Amino acid sequence: MTHVDASKKSVEAGKTNAFLSDMADRPIRWMVDDAAKFAAREVRRGKRYDGIFLDPPKFGRGPDGEVWRLEEGLPGLIADCRRLLDQDSKFLVLTVYAVRMSALAIGEVVRQALADLGGTVEVGEMAVREEARGLLLPTAIFARWSR
Repeated sequence: MTHVDASKKSVEAGKTNAFLSDMADRPIRWMVDDAAKFAAREVRRGKRYDGIFLDPPKFGRGPDGEVWRLEEGLPGLIADCRRLLDQDSKFLVLTVYAVRMSALAIGEVVRQALADLGGTVEVGEMAVREEARGLLLPTAIFARWSR
C-alpha cells in the first residue's frame, strides 16, 4: 500500500490514524510528494496497482509555485491512474470537495478514462446528517469504478 500526499502534516496524520487503527505493522509506504507527479512517474516505471483511492484538492500550490486546479488537472490525473490499473485491478475511488464540477461531469471523466476495463462506475454525493433536524448536508462528490 502506498499513501501519497504533498502535505507532510497529512502524511503524519495518516501514520497516526494507521497506529490508532492497529495498522502500524502493515506494509504502508508513506510518501510526501505531489500525487499527480507521483502517478506520472509510476506510469513511466511501468507500475500497476490493484486499486487507487484519490482525494485531490480543489486548489493547491506546489513548493516551486506550481498551481493545481481540479477542473484542469483531474482528467490528466485520472488518465495516469488508468495507466496504473489493468485487467486484474479492482477499484478506483475518487472524492472531490467544493468543486464547480457536477457529479455527472466527474463521473464521466472516470467512466471515459476506464471504459476499456469494463466494470461499473457509480457516482453520487457524500453527506453528513445534521443531528438536530436530521437534514442531510452535502459534503463531497464521489465516483467509484469497480468490478
